[in-house]
Amino acid sequence: MSSTPPNPAPRRAGLTRRQTLAAGLAVPASFAILTRPADAAEFVFKYGNNVPDTYPLNIRVKAAAARLREATHGRFDLQTFSNGTLGTDTDMLSQVRTGAIQMFTTSGLVLSTLVPLAAINAVGFAFKDYAQVWAAMDGKLGDIVRATIAKSGLHAMDKIFDIGFRQTTSSTHPIRTAADFAGFKIRIPPSALGVAMFKALGAAPTTLNFAEVYTALQTHVVDGQENPLSIIEAVKFYEVQKYCSLTNHMWDGFWMVVNGPAWKRLPPDIQALVSKELGQAAIEDRADIAALDAGLKAKLQSQGLTFNAPDPASFRAMLQKSGFYATWRGKFGAEAWSALEQVVGKLA
Repeated sequence: MSSTPPNPAPRRAGLTRRQTLAAGLAVPASFAILTRPADAAEFVFKYGNNVPDTYPLNIRVKAAAARLREATHGRFDLQTFSNGTLGTDTDMLSQVRTGAIQMFTTSGLVLSTLVPLAAINAVGFAFKDYAQVWAAMDGKLGDIVRATIAKSGLHAMDKIFDIGFRQTTSSTHPIRTAADFAGFKIRIPPSALGVAMFKALGAAPTTLNFAEVYTALQTHVVDGQENPLSIIEAVKFYEVQKYCSLTNHMWDGFWMVVNGPAWKRLPPDIQALVSKELGQAAIEDRADIAALDAGLKAKLQSQGLTFNAPDPASFRAMLQKSGFYATWRGKFGAEAWSALEQVVGKLA
């Protein structure tokens, strides 16, 4: 999702998003303890994301919100604004920093525009499977990233939600080896790591906000894009793409981030409940994505995509030869890189 994720009809959503954003920015900068009817919530958090209501993330967070209302006896109200109704990823990241909204789920790649270390989970061809992903992100590496996010004024919840391993789609040709990326115009989320990786592979990456991707593919501004299968299906990229190469080139997840001052104003008992319920939502979301992915290849094939499964060896060899891994080890720092390699093995 870098990224990120879906608005099934980006061409029709612009005006609505601007109108909603304008309304959102008119809301006081932080949740407030207001004069309100006796049955109204004491703490109201506005939560924005860019995926449809039917996506597992929203289903699980809304269920968590219901549990929180019950557990707090109505004191805490988590209100979901899905499908990019509050603006682009860039817009919402700005809003959660200022307190115009209180919560936002963002991919590590998008968050890396503010917190560069947040992109470390997306190092190219690092993770071979989910066992390695969760060992890293629920372990030492995740702790290091959360501590770094806190320095930016945001609070990151304990469990990261799954977006998935990212695959490459194309309207021109399948990607079978690293050589097939030569000159390939590919949309990627705004991310220095993504740009560097695809340039190292010989591609021509273009960074676009997610709302613009469908139209860019449709009008051939770019040849392809990269996202997990769940997002490729949810936003109907199969309508404007012909090939899907199971490159598994990086894994990305959604960080649930909270405006720092808003989080600190919550009483400790409510903080604990929010952490617990959103942690449960993340675990449930991971299972949902796994189940969804299991049937998506066949579904997408029936919708016209032609699949192939490349050997990752040529891609990793090119990244090593180009100095990509060595460069990013230096950028991310020895502590975080060591925590990554403790799980995935030596990269550089």
